[in-house]
Amino acid sequence: MIRFNVPPYTGKEMEYIKKAVENQKICGDGDFTHKCNEWLEQKTGIRKALLTTSCTHATEMAAILCDIKPGDEVIMPSYTFVSTADAFVLRGAKAVFVDVRPDTMNIDENLIEDAITDKTRAIAPVHYAGVSCDMDKIMDIAKRHNLLVVEDAAQGIMSEYKGKALGTFGDYGCFSFHETKNFSMGEGGAILIRDPENIERAEIIREKGTNRAKFFRGQIDKYTWVDAGSSYLPSELNAAYLYAQLELADQITADRMKTWNMYYEAFEELENAERIERPFIPADCKHNAHMFYLKCKDLEERTEFIDFLKKNEILAVFHYIPLHSAPAGKSFGRFNGEDVYTTKESERLVRLPLYYGIKEEEVEYIIGKVKEFYKNR
Repeated sequence: MIRFNVPPYTGKEMEYIKKAVENQKICGDGDFTHKCNEWLEQKTGIRKALLTTSCTHATEMAAILCDIKPGDEVIMPSYTFVSTADAFVLRGAKAVFVDVRPDTMNIDENLIEDAITDKTRAIAPVHYAGVSCDMDKIMDIAKRHNLLVVEDAAQGIMSEYKGKALGTFGDYGCFSFHETKNFSMGEGGAILIRDPENIERAEIIREKGTNRAKFFRGQIDKYTWVDAGSSYLPSELNAAYLYAQLELADQITADRMKTWNMYYEAFEELENAERIERPFIPADCKHNAHMFYLKCKDLEERTEFIDFLKKNEILAVFHYIPLHSAPAGKSFGRFNGEDVYTTKESERLVRLPLYYGIKEEEVEYIIGKVKEFYKNR
């Protein structure tokens, strides 16, 4: 069976974990955590990056930093993972869903303004498949309506919009290092903090509401509880595992891009024949080959397609069930406007295997089976 995903592994992970153990500092904020933070800051140009236990927790931190309160509203797409909404719902806010663009599956920037009310506090754009939302339009709306912006860039590391890293446009950006992402620490994430005045509070929230980070830097002689917070600090062992991949980030990205391009070129004829649709990359966007998907004609065809591939030892999967149709989505959110594309397009989308180290002959086999499916229909 050709697996849908294999977590990235470079060969140095265990060596770095062993080194972390030998340093006798495994609880977090040791050398490898600092190396990861510094790498993220240098790669993205952000003022401050902090490794977290997950992208979910990075988004929760962002919600706390935004001072989201009960009764507030946060605008986001419905086509996203539950964490995008959960982070704000946990603060008592209502998720306000708007429709997506059918070309990128990102939030339709032209529908955001219609969803704004006097309760709106923030916008949470999601960069689906590592392809940027229209951040110029979103940031303009946020500025004119005095709204905060939290970028869900879970899939967006190494991606750019107009030459600038995703996660660095809004007040806060959130990355994921889950095992399904381009770089992995098993479970993990990072929060990017744009404005210097928010850095100290972010450090406090991440360290259970204490000013422990300042203590370890020697800025104070003891630390204490100064704010509400939680334990968002990952183990040093996880950071060591991740850093082995960040060191080879360009190599890993190039490998994934090779696979993505093989798929894209191979399916041009099928798209020209209007049998499928390939991913669309806007001119201003540089993507990271996080995923490769096709869009089938409809849900029925997608189901048959996935079953066909599985019978041929290929594991392909669909993605999110739109949040507004879920029980919790109905309870904690509302859909603003009409669901023209979110449900319809999500039911057509299927993701093909793509991971660091997938063999070229495996990709060619998958391409052959996709073409066989459509030839026989």
